[in-house]
Amino acid sequence: MQSLDLRALEIFRTVAVEGSVSKAALKLNRVQSNISTRIKQLEQQLEKSLFLRHHRGLTLTPDGQLLLAYAERFLQLSIETSEALKVDKPNGVFRIGTMESTAASRLPEILARYHALYPDVQIELETDTAGGLMDRLQNYDIEIAFAAEPVSFDWVSTQAVFEERLILIAPQSFPSLESTSEISGKTVVAFEAGCAYRRYLEQWLLDAGIVPGSIMAVSSYLAIFACVSAGTGYAVVPQSVLDIISTKAQFQRYDLPDDLSRIKTLLAWRSDYTSAKLNSLKELLPAC
Repeated sequence: MQSLDLRALEIFRTVAVEGSVSKAALKLNRVQSNISTRIKQLEQQLEKSLFLRHHRGLTLTPDGQLLLAYAERFLQLSIETSEALKVDKPNGVFRIGTMESTAASRLPEILARYHALYPDVQIELETDTAGGLMDRLQNYDIEIAFAAEPVSFDWVSTQAVFEERLILIAPQSFPSLESTSEISGKTVVAFEAGCAYRRYLEQWLLDAGIVPGSIMAVSSYLAIFACVSAGTGYAVVPQSVLDIISTKAQFQRYDLPDDLSRIKTLLAWRSDYTSAKLNSLKELLPAC
């Protein structure tokens, strides 16, 4: 069989991610007919149908899903090979995934220093829950991730870089948090399932015998603070995030037990991934 062309794989991956030829053409700055032709040529070369075509767009066949997994690895390996052979400073796109709290309170100064040292690196910062970050990392959508522990996959390498202290916050209108049983039945305000801090909150509630009411899922700390301040419910947030905003007069605060309040943030990367960009970033991160 003729060897696969990396450019064809890049086109295939873009179509798979975008879900249509037209969107892929816009992203790659190509005409649609060129995209369609390259996909047909790839299918003919492999003697496989890669997409199911319907009026809503394109979806991958099982063979297409298999090829996408390999395409991600081939394309990333191509980038890493080019970087490894260069003797200059780190350069190119650096796709970093992070929890929102880390992006807000921990990374600004570090990334500013990184940019000053390595201006040829273009950082693309994406936020997600800890669970979502691991999915993105496994799918090669990002190169590294900052995620809360635990991260225990055999395909991931980690390095502890920050320690977060979790604080329970509640509206001033709530009963005193010194008697935590008083919040039974109250609404929990939290990120969607997959958030590591939400898991720790749920474990504390279980251990303390507190029965939560409904759970209001939100997508940002700004929304969490607004909901708690308005009296909607209570939440758990990192102390480092509280430190960068003015909230002292708005909330009651309660320290969770030590075994649940101290959480390490890990720098995580695929074990098969190496790059000058990652090594240079490690030098700027604290040891934890």
